Amino acid sequence: MNTTEIQRTSDGGRPARDWIQAMWRGFRGRCPHCNEGKIFRAFIKVDDHCANCGEVLRHHRADDLPAYIVVFIVGHVVVAAFMGVETVGNLALWQHLAIWIPVTIIACVVLLQPIKGAVVGLQWALYMHGFGGHEEELETHPEIEPRGGTGR
Repeated sequence: MNTTEIQRTSDGGRPARDWIQAMWRGFRGRCPHCNEGKIFRAFIKVDDHCANCGEVLRHHRADDLPAYIVVFIVGHVVVAAFMGVETVGNLALWQHLAIWIPVTIIACVVLLQPIKGAVVGLQWALYMHGFGGHEEELETHPEIEPRGGTGR
């Protein structure tokens, strides 16, 4: 078994999916299944399905996790950069504000879509939130349509 595969024992014999590859595809805004179609139809709105392979994507449940991850990453980078600049130079408060507020906003906007795509890719790889097609998921979320025996 490859180190990037996760063995699933209670999944009814479904094949393991490469979660690192799925996250990378999602990070790049591509379908985690085929790597050809786009995952987003708007800035952070996930498309209902992949236009290339037909993989259903509408039932993802990324919720607030991508935003938390972005805040965690950007916060650490900006605070470290701020502290580094402060130890080397002596900028006024208004100069710090003029630098770090735009940097923080731009970094958050740039990272939000790729991080959300990676979260959706991870959910797909782990058969989470409707990506597995289990009957109990379909009962809980009737809007999810099973993929059937298409073999995708």
